[in-house]
Amino acid sequence: MKNLFLLIFLVALSTSQIAFAQEETSEEEGTLTLSGSIDAYFRTNFNAPNKGEGFQAPASSFGNLPGFSLGMANIIATYEGKKVGAVADLVFGPRGEDAVFGSPLYAGGMAGSSQILNQLYVYWNVSDKVTLTMGNFNTFLGYEVISPTANFNYSTSYMFSYGPFSHTGLKANFQLSDKFSFLAAIMNPTDMTEFNMNGTYTIGGQLGYSTDIGSTYLNVVYGDQDGKLTNDGGLFPGQTSLGKTFQIDLTTGFDLSDVLYLGVNTTYNTTSSGEVFTGSDIQTSNGDGAGFYGFAGYLQAKPSDKFGVGLRGEYFSVFNGGLDGVVSTDSNGDGNVFALTLSGNAKVGKNLTLIPELRLDNMSDNYFMTKDLAPSKSLASFLLAAVFAF
Repeated sequence: MKNLFLLIFLVALSTSQIAFAQEETSEEEGTLTLSGSIDAYFRTNFNAPNKGEGFQAPASSFGNLPGFSLGMANIIATYEGKKVGAVADLVFGPRGEDAVFGSPLYAGGMAGSSQILNQLYVYWNVSDKVTLTMGNFNTFLGYEVISPTANFNYSTSYMFSYGPFSHTGLKANFQLSDKFSFLAAIMNPTDMTEFNMNGTYTIGGQLGYSTDIGSTYLNVVYGDQDGKLTNDGGLFPGQTSLGKTFQIDLTTGFDLSDVLYLGVNTTYNTTSSGEVFTGSDIQTSNGDGAGFYGFAGYLQAKPSDKFGVGLRGEYFSVFNGGLDGVVSTDSNGDGNVFALTLSGNAKVGKNLTLIPELRLDNMSDNYFMTKDLAPSKSLASFLLAAVFAF
């Protein structure tokens, strides 16, 4: 990881020296812009309870509260200069709190000022081909994002919900050609956004290919997420650490015609079994690795600028208890879910989008409850969201 950091620094330094040698320019006065969104929604189940502690919801992130519910207010301040810039992305409300769940570390686990920070980073355009970014930024993995303005569906997929949300670290973006791009990053453990309390780091990479009709990105992250691979006081006798986590993710999307669009996301995440502290020494755990994988397709039709309809189909599977409690599992910790989501997008004026949505989640075994409180594999629900972007 030190070598990767050194490589990023040396490439950036050499590129900047070449750029400065070719042309001396003074920094232009930058521009400050404000943007963001506000969203709220109504959600109800057709075949499950909607009230009290027994209300049911898909086991994915966001849009899971019953009745009339709040999403989030998102305010983004962007300063953009010729060479340097900064972004402060603030979130408020239930969706925002869920997005930054790993942030309130500095306040001792209590709600603090950092809990409203979705992104906070500075960047330097070293040259036309190289950009360095340092701070807290949303993940480069996956098809979906935190902001509802950039997703066609309002509810989110399982792959997005249990992949990374955000990273804090240093990343370097390289524009290799008109079509190819590359990203290299060194970061804190996933979603540990305020500071690094584990003393370990995660590396990440992305290879991108873009054309006029669409783009494809191959993403990778790898690293120790709990910082307990050696007994430095982090393990108690008999306690097993997590091993290193590896995730590979492919995201692509392209226009089939002027009306039809197809997006695809597939991911595979595994964490090795790590080590166990016996009380006197550390031994390698004999357990198998655990994790999840999935595939989702996004088919969208937009016959006009005012209306569109989209269908998301997702298969998501966990193995060896990789995500405890997320889906129904057998005695080996294996289980899966198939989720089908049909969403409409209706524009009202320039800024407001109404999103009616039907969703069906079907688990491999009983996970939900019916209105009669009987176990069930399936949950059918309806949602109507209002998303205002500015």
